[in-house]
Amino acid sequence: QIHPPSSCSFSPMRGPLLAAAGRAMGGTGGPLARTIHAKLTAALQPTHLEIRNDSPRHGGPPGAETHFGVLVVSGRFAGLPLLQRHRLVHEALQAELAGPLHALQVVARTPQQWESDPNAPPAPPCLGGSKREKRRG
Repeated sequence: QIHPPSSCSFSPMRGPLLAAAGRAMGGTGGPLARTIHAKLTAALQPTHLEIRNDSPRHGGPPGAETHFGVLVVSGRFAGLPLLQRHRLVHEALQAELAGPLHALQVVARTPQQWESDPNAPPAPPCLGGSKREKRRG
């Protein structure tokens, strides 16, 4: 089911996502989540947009906004390879990726792809630690 842009939301991507459209529109989503929503909406005019705050799964304190997953369904992706679609999302969020946004999982589909398979992959598991820490082999 394709939703009109007015219903773009912070809704579950069939997994542990930031819940309910009311959070985004009612202001209970954090400021970074609202910024992500606004920038992706402006840049990509999505027919469907879901935003998941994964920060709690990565050991962040309550209210942290460092790890997100987004599902963006946009006609702008038509004819573009996956890498180019991700680049469009990253361009829209360039300032956030340079600062407070530490990790971003992107699912970028055309409206036709979303109609044929309206399921998003689950969030990747948190491996813990940071890239500054040495991992044991």
